[in-house]
Amino acid sequence: MTQAEMGALTHHGGRIDAARALFSQVMEPWLDLSTGINPVPWTAPEGLAVDAAPLPDRSALARLEALAAAHFGVPVERVAAVPGSEMALRLLPLLGMAQPIVAVQPTYGTHGTIAAAHVDHAALDDWTGRPGSLLLANPNNPDGVYRSPEHLARLAAAQARAGGWLILDEAFADAMPEPGFDGDERVVVLRSFGKFFGLAGVRLGFVIAAPDVLVRLRDLLGDWPVSAHAIAWGSAAYADRTWIEATRTALVERARVMDAVLARHGLMARGACPLFRMVETPDAAVIFHRLAAAGILVRPFADAPNRLRFGVPAATADLERLDEALRHG
Repeated sequence: MTQAEMGALTHHGGRIDAARALFSQVMEPWLDLSTGINPVPWTAPEGLAVDAAPLPDRSALARLEALAAAHFGVPVERVAAVPGSEMALRLLPLLGMAQPIVAVQPTYGTHGTIAAAHVDHAALDDWTGRPGSLLLANPNNPDGVYRSPEHLARLAAAQARAGGWLILDEAFADAMPEPGFDGDERVVVLRSFGKFFGLAGVRLGFVIAAPDVLVRLRDLLGDWPVSAHAIAWGSAAYADRTWIEATRTALVERARVMDAVLARHGLMARGACPLFRMVETPDAAVIFHRLAAAGILVRPFADAPNRLRFGVPAATADLERLDEALRHG
């Protein structure tokens, strides 16, 4: 398989269409473990109707942002809804933050796309600040590294002293027991709805920032930044505290069981985020192709060929299928 053919699978997870084309001999249904999206999505209650005929209600949008702000633990005037955190990432250069954007790597493919420079994660241990905007995922993707609020506060202070900004991508933060990082006037935080709630197709995210940054963002997105469907489902999901707390507990247990399955095959899982696990092994390419031949897609990395990221399945049958595929290598 050529590097170009693999490119569709290394830039983003969730490319089952590309996997089917590359491994056309696979007949059984594919098991997609290439993303960190919750495999047990939040389910809308009966009677939650969405009227998609009129333009989305502005007061309903305001209620969604208020519910999200309460969930994040930040003032509502610092929260704006966007059509997915991926969109917010691509709009960052237009929001008035200091340039250049410096992405901490390894990280999301989109971070690398929008950044003009890169630094390694090890550089953050004694970071003294740098002009521009430091872009960091927390917990990080793909390795699940998690940095404490105290460490983030030190990074934000160092950036401010250097005349720069800190941009935090907290797409996976809902799965963590600690609250996300609010920050100050020179900190921008991106949050995702789809990953924790298992509803990536709703295309809903949020930007947490100073009000003047949000004014520029709203000017770019217009009066109806998200759909009526996203408003209705997002509002109901953020208000569902019972589901949220139960899911956080369930994710940790699923990750524990997943780690045990991987360990049986000599694969030591890394990462603090229970939605995905990363392994490093010199046999990564062999394991990737073995699993793909069995109809199981995990995430490879072009810039780190010894790494694989595994989404955490919920069904016992899916774990048994993964265990069996790993055993027969």
